[in-house]
Amino acid sequence: MEKFCPQFYGAVTVSERGQIVIPVQARRDLGIQIGEKLLVIGGPGGALWLLRAELVSKMTGQWLELARNLETLAEEENAETP
Repeated sequence: MEKFCPQFYGAVTVSERGQIVIPVQARRDLGIQIGEKLLVIGGPGGALWLLRAELVSKMTGQWLELARNLETLAEEENAETP
C-alpha cells in the first residue's frame, strides 16, 4: 500500500463559471489525465475533496466483496450452529 504524503500545490481561484484549474505539478505528480473523471465531495468544515471516480469504483467493489465474504462466513457459522 502506498504511503500518503501530503503535498501543497498552491492556491486556485474559482472562476465566474465555478471552474478551477488543478495545478500542473499536481496533475503530473498524481497522473491526472485529460478527460479523467473526478468526484467532488463536500467534507467537514467546508472541506472540498476531489476523488478519482476510478478509485471510488475500485473501493466500492472491494467493499462489496468484503460484505459478500462476511455474509458467506455468517451463513456458514449459522449452518454449523445446532
